[in-house]
Amino acid sequence: MVDPLRVRWLGRVPYREALAVQSALFEHGAGQHLLLLEHPHVFTHGARADLLTNLRCEPAAVGAELVAVKRGGDVTYHGPGQLVGYPIVNVDNRLGAAAHVWNVEGLIIDALAELGMANAGRLEGFAGVWLDVDDADPAVVPRKICAIGVRLANGRTMHGFALNVTTDMAYLRDHIVPCGIGDKPVTSLVEEGVEVTMREVVDVVARLATDRWADGAGERQDVAWRHAVDGRDLSAFSRGEGPGEQVKLVSDRTAARLEAAGVATGLAIETRKPDWLRPKVELGESVTALRRTIRELDLVTVCEDAGCPNLSECWADGTATFMVLGERCTRACGFCLVDTNKPLAPATDEPKRVAEAIDRMDLDHAVLTMVARDDLADGGMAHVAACVEAIRDRRPGTQIETLISDAKGDDAALDVLFRVRPDVLNHNVETVARLQRAVRPSASYARSLSVLARAKGAGLTAKTGFMVGLGETDDEIVGLLADLADLGVDIVTIGQYLRPTSHHLPIARYADPAEFARWKQIGEHLGIGHVEASPLTRSSYHAKSAADAVTPQPVVVGLRR
Repeated sequence: MVDPLRVRWLGRVPYREALAVQSALFEHGAGQHLLLLEHPHVFTHGARADLLTNLRCEPAAVGAELVAVKRGGDVTYHGPGQLVGYPIVNVDNRLGAAAHVWNVEGLIIDALAELGMANAGRLEGFAGVWLDVDDADPAVVPRKICAIGVRLANGRTMHGFALNVTTDMAYLRDHIVPCGIGDKPVTSLVEEGVEVTMREVVDVVARLATDRWADGAGERQDVAWRHAVDGRDLSAFSRGEGPGEQVKLVSDRTAARLEAAGVATGLAIETRKPDWLRPKVELGESVTALRRTIRELDLVTVCEDAGCPNLSECWADGTATFMVLGERCTRACGFCLVDTNKPLAPATDEPKRVAEAIDRMDLDHAVLTMVARDDLADGGMAHVAACVEAIRDRRPGTQIETLISDAKGDDAALDVLFRVRPDVLNHNVETVARLQRAVRPSASYARSLSVLARAKGAGLTAKTGFMVGLGETDDEIVGLLADLADLGVDIVTIGQYLRPTSHHLPIARYADPAEFARWKQIGEHLGIGHVEASPLTRSSYHAKSAADAVTPQPVVVGLRR
């Protein structure tokens, strides 16, 4: 049986984020993936690139990044209007990288032929796809339309192709000598008179790739193809507007985002919940004592702020999730009850107070979560790291789990937290690829995958969670679990979305407990170490037991008698 090719259209993704995702899929995964996307303007180069000769501009001056990559080859360019494809597929090592390059070239040649360019082919001695290679007219010069570069190791591939569709060719002609080849011109589909949309090209490439690498067995998910370019669906801070009035979720805007994602209707907020979604609330003495400690130390728990249905169960066990960096978020996610407003400056003594609370409560496993802080240069990562260190100083034996925002994908910011090595690094993907823009417009599917991928790259235990009941399909859930498994994610939580207010996203449906049991079984079969799945599961539910399930326990060796 052929493994399905999991095709993902990811939209416009910064190069470093895409590299982190494909690197994790390459290193940890066994399934077959094809990532299709565009990059913002970026020049990349291998270790032996001649930048003095072949880089003709100051990258920042033309709005581009310059990124060194562990690959061969000279400087090249990626940018808007260029379809970049990263096939992470299984290849017989005996065939060699040259055979895989030939295969990728064949994919693009076939795709171009279907799009009306029958003159695409290979130029001997040069990788990539070229036009008019066999034209007998000496006045017709072969032109490169697609660059290709791959890596093959241990029967698995990464990197791929960059096909110029509507690319601004000045970046390839004026700003660099592409791939160090100065005497060969470059071109694009639009320059050759082929007027097609990026979506049309993606559709053709995705179908042909599925035939080529998986005998037609494919599973495809796309992020939103269109979104507001002026940021109207983001909160004020996410738009960079600074202080302002509290952002409210506007119902018609929310509905428009859902409709664009293919979700037309939802349950009325008055719809009665099934019996399995009615938590048992028992406010005993242990819960009262914990609440008293939290109040005395002026701390915030997400248990209370987000209206968690498991509050009494977790608190009765002496477990709580502390929300640091305040209780005002700079983003406006469509599912969350946390206040979106101008945040206050981080409290410098908060790490000490959190550590004291955890010590008083005698916790063996503490969870720290945070509001998104797009107003801070590092997204608040240094503050979370300070909390981790304060807890370790006060109570060294406590396991620490951090549930963080994406820090806008900033490597340096994330590294600040990674360096203090929380025992579990949790970042929620929240929903399937198609619904990302509707559910959390300030975030993205690829960025969340990249945070998890970088956590794995740092040697941390990686955890994530998502909700069901927002309009996703079962196939999308299974595909998401496959993505997470092949990234190397260790722990996944799955729970039912519950609508906090009428201003929030509607519930598309209630999933029954048997479905959650099935998703748990599928996720763990795919290779995820532990899946916690039930209607009332939330990110921190059974956090300690989940961490223990994926953490190797010390072996006690007895003395031989």
